Amino acid sequence: MFMSQRRRRIPPNQKVTSKFPVLHKGLIPKFDPKTWDFVVEGSVENPVKFTYEEFLKLPKVVRVSDFHCVTGWSKLDNKWEGVAFKTISDLVKNL
Repeated sequence: MFMSQRRRRIPPNQKVTSKFPVLHKGLIPKFDPKTWDFVVEGSVENPVKFTYEEFLKLPKVVRVSDFHCVTGWSKLDNKWEGVAFKTISDLVKNL
């Protein structure tokens, strides 16, 4: 990528980083796929509850985008992969 194109992607006063900073406080909870679930309920026509195994079977998308943090750093060309919000929204049908 040409330097001028890269500069246009970076907001004023941002510094480019090559990795994400660790931004948490305290312990990170242990992940147990046997007890994990994903629930959508409330103002929806079809409430759903997925186990981890069921959630992994949903269609996935891959996107590449820049991330600009309000604390002053940017990370370019991040690859994000997962279930699109639209997939979930289409399943539950918002009211």
